[in-house]
Amino acid sequence: MIVDDEPNIVMSLEYTFKKKDFDVYIARDGEEAIEILKSKIPDVILLDIMMPNVDGYQTLQYIRENSTTKNIKVIFLTAKNKALDIEKGFTMGVDKYITKPFSIKKIVAEINELMTS
Repeated sequence: MIVDDEPNIVMSLEYTFKKKDFDVYIARDGEEAIEILKSKIPDVILLDIMMPNVDGYQTLQYIRENSTTKNIKVIFLTAKNKALDIEKGFTMGVDKYITKPFSIKKIVAEINELMTS
């Protein structure tokens, strides 16, 4: 699942993962992501932090507190690159933290690492 409010980022990630035959779910904010998670359980969620309505921190909190979603691998994909932001992400239970701008190759490698660990 890709959760981001930036259309260009969503489009490039969606294209990459569909090309690799992944099922891809798209949410434009945390509120939409939570709705999707009520019926779909993805293996990995790429989650932006700064979004309208429900932000990435609130979305991650929902994911980790819900028994059906708590084991989903979550990667923060964000422009928030300060040490305090990164520490907060890991404290809240994110599995990986990637800052924007990013390399698609790095994201694919991080997802592969999460899926094999």
